[in-house]
Amino acid sequence: MMNITPTVKQLLIINILFFIGSEFVGEGAYTYLSLFFFENDKFQGWQPLTHMFMHGGIMHIAFNMFALYSFGSALEHFWGGKKFLFFYISCGLGAALLHTAVNYFMFHDGLNTLLQAGFNKVDIYTLLNEGKIDTRWTDVLGASGIDRFAGSFASPAVGASGAIYGLLVAFAFMFPNAELALMFIPVPIKAKYFVPGLLVIDLFLGVSGKSIFGGASGIAHFAHIGGAIVGYLMMWYWKKNQFNKNRWN
Repeated sequence: MMNITPTVKQLLIINILFFIGSEFVGEGAYTYLSLFFFENDKFQGWQPLTHMFMHGGIMHIAFNMFALYSFGSALEHFWGGKKFLFFYISCGLGAALLHTAVNYFMFHDGLNTLLQAGFNKVDIYTLLNEGKIDTRWTDVLGASGIDRFAGSFASPAVGASGAIYGLLVAFAFMFPNAELALMFIPVPIKAKYFVPGLLVIDLFLGVSGKSIFGGASGIAHFAHIGGAIVGYLMMWYWKKNQFNKNRWN
């Protein structure tokens, strides 16, 4: 197993410190550092960056940090620390961007429907910023519609998963025939098949709003997709413009 590289080690330490600190501080840390929808009063300009160092529970951070160690160390070994960190942060910001864009579409789709039904825009924003909803909205939007509408406005995003998905894409670019496995799938699958398959599942779950185990999903699937897209575009650009005579050919 590859030794941990310096930048990955520092990222692991920062994530763990954020997690421990947020456990002591409590809800205030999540309100201050998680990523809220930009029209929410709780949104702050630093949240697209800080949210990727916050995690919702021990299993959440454990899975992400294991993936950061497993894939990040291999990539930093070839790239060096500065390039790896630039790639990692860029993918995390790309995750925040797509997640926010999808939330914008879902929120404003519901908002326009409510405005057409005669509800007042100022009253809608006031209630949402107070963490409340008008029960009459459900009659207009339906149960699933109100979940998408209110959730896109009020639910914060946390986690390094978007950046991790960028690392997965980069790993598949550089080591397409490396065999990977999930704990639920004991048969190893080559990275060039594993990563696209994982993205297809995420896209399906994001569009359907379901969990892989059934019921509603609390996972920001489009953040995963956003990180993967930025990772793919960066790898494509770097390979085309800088590595044509490198080891990838």
